This record gives sequence, structure tokens and C-alpha cells, in this order.
Amino acid sequence: MKIPYVNLKRQFLEERKELLKVIDKSLLSGKYVTNSDQVKIFEEKVSKICGTKYCLSLNSGTDALTLGLHCLGVKRGDEVITTSNSFIASTAVIVHLGAIPVFVDVKNDQNINEELIEKKISKKTKAIMAVHLTGRMCNMRKIVQISKKYNIPIIEDAAQAIFSAYLGKKSGSYGKVGCFSSHPLKNLNSMGDGGYLVTDDKKIYEKIFDLRNHGMSNRNIVKNFGYVSRMDNLQAAILNYRLKNLKEIIRSRRKNFKIYAKNLNTKFIYFPEEKKEEFNTYHTFVIQVKHRDKLKRFLNSNKIETTIHYPIPIHMQPAYKKMNFKKQILPVTEKQAKTILTLPINQFITKRNIELICNKVNKFYEQKLYL
Repeated sequence: MKIPYVNLKRQFLEERKELLKVIDKSLLSGKYVTNSDQVKIFEEKVSKICGTKYCLSLNSGTDALTLGLHCLGVKRGDEVITTSNSFIASTAVIVHLGAIPVFVDVKNDQNINEELIEKKISKKTKAIMAVHLTGRMCNMRKIVQISKKYNIPIIEDAAQAIFSAYLGKKSGSYGKVGCFSSHPLKNLNSMGDGGYLVTDDKKIYEKIFDLRNHGMSNRNIVKNFGYVSRMDNLQAAILNYRLKNLKEIIRSRRKNFKIYAKNLNTKFIYFPEEKKEEFNTYHTFVIQVKHRDKLKRFLNSNKIETTIHYPIPIHMQPAYKKMNFKKQILPVTEKQAKTILTLPINQFITKRNIELICNKVNKFYEQKLYL
């Protein structure tokens, strides 16, 4: 049998009996759109998890970033500091607002190198976007210090990091806004696109509350031309159901990481260990290796599915080059793009299968099967 990278079918089969009841109840309520009961319940639960005053459910994590940056005042010609090894949406939202992405290189753990941020700050810098990649948070202590020193707000791209923490404080709660995705591949996943945004700022909350629903303050009054970025009642109901299992899902993924850490031969394979100030949720488990592409093919031939997050950094994408932005030199990012490989860590993979994967990976290097 093939060892899948993710297993959404298995998730649904395990949830099916109870989840179909949730879906049936939601549809029978006749309440399908934003501000319905399930949406409000979801927002209250997420606010409690993140330790923030407000949560706004949205159409996607991309919309959360777009509206978040907009409410921070980012506009044409401004600069936003971020990283290039993220999913394309992190940079796309900056470009769509007419602003300029300014990339900072990363550390061995793939997160932004906080020691390089200040060198990239200019008079045009309007925000710092910290991307918490793989479920591991950035060094928010240092980034907050920089934010305060230069009076530049932080927006957290926490799409992969719901329930992650740094120094005991949850993802999304460090920045002026924190942005999340509930895409089907996330630890907390809906059955389609979805996202949400958290903040302690009442003005930002009230503005996005209107903007996500055409800018309508009520059925007849439109104070600002808005967007259609609502989470529907059905997706909120599904997320409320799955929130009950989130801690267990994260516990399973953390347990799976420990099995990998115990069995992989670190003479040939690098992966960042969890530091004492971190609580990582392992949306993905990424190793860094030589002969990555050959290893990927070898594992595939042994029916082990893997993927790469992400093989081409954003500053090297055709879409970026078209914009005639300043050329970016990011040696660590570019090196990692050639060495990173994501192994299965989903909550349904067995200990036996993880040990099998480790055995195959170790064998590939110990027996020099790349030659």
C-alpha cells in the first residue's frame, strides 16, 4: 500500500457519521451566510485560542492577509518586509495592493532571519510580515523589538500555524493582525477554502467586519466599497466540529515528529529541533538533504509519497520577474529550495510507517543509492 502524504479520505471516513449530522443540521437551519450562529461561535472559539479580543472569519487565508495589510494602511509604492520561501499568496497580496515585497533571507529552520530585518527597513516600509512556516513560529521576541523601535506594525502569516506558540504566546497574537487559513490541507481544515483573522484593534475589526460583506454596515447602508469575503455557515459548522479534535491532531503530529527525530540518521539528514521557547504544530515536516530529487524518486518507487514546500522561491518565479522589482540575493533560501523535502506527518500515519520511511531514507544515504 502507498503511504500518502495527506489522507483527507481517511479523515472524512472517521468523521463521517457525526460530521454528516453537523452538515444536515446546518443546512436545515436555513442560515447559510455570514453572521450566522455557527460563524459567531467559530469566531469566539478562535479568539479564545489565540488570546485576542476579536476574530473575523473570511473566505480564505489570502483574503485575511489582503484585508489585514489594507487596514494597516499598505498602499501603492509602500514596502512590506517578508520572506520568499512561502506559499505564493504571501507575496501576491502585497503586489495586489500595489506595494513592493522586500525579502529577507531565512535561517536553517526556514523562518525569517530576524537579524537581517533592520537592514531592509526604509522610509517606505509599512509592515513586517512574519511567516510561521511548517507550524514553527518566528523569533517574535526580536521581531516585536524591531517593530517597536521603528514603529512598523507586524502582520503574522500564521496560515500553517494555528495553535503554535512562542514563549507561551499563541500565533496570531503578536502582530497587529494575525492571519490564518482553513484550507483542506491545514491542521484545522474546512471542506474548501476558508480563512480567519485575529486582532486586538477594534477599528481594524469594525472595518473588516464591513469590508468582508460588500462594505455593508447593515442591509441598506454601505460606508465603504467592500469585497465578498465571507465564511459561510456550513464551513463554520464543520470547523466548529473539527475544533474539538484540534488538540489531538496536534498531539499526534508532535508524536510523529519525535518518531522521525529518533529514527532518522542526522549524519545525512537535517531537520530543526524544537527549542524550549517553541511549541510547534507540524503542519509539515521538512527535512534538508543532498540529492533531494533522487531521494524523492527513490521514496516514490517505494510507494512513499512526498512533496516540496517550495521548490522555487517567490523571488525566482516568472510572476515576480515580470514586475521588474529589485533583484533579491537570498543564498540560504535558494540553497534550501534545492534540499528541502516534506515527509508525511499527518495524524493518520502509523508508527510502523514512519519507521519504514526512516529506514528507506537512511538506506538511501548509508548505501549511497544516489550514485
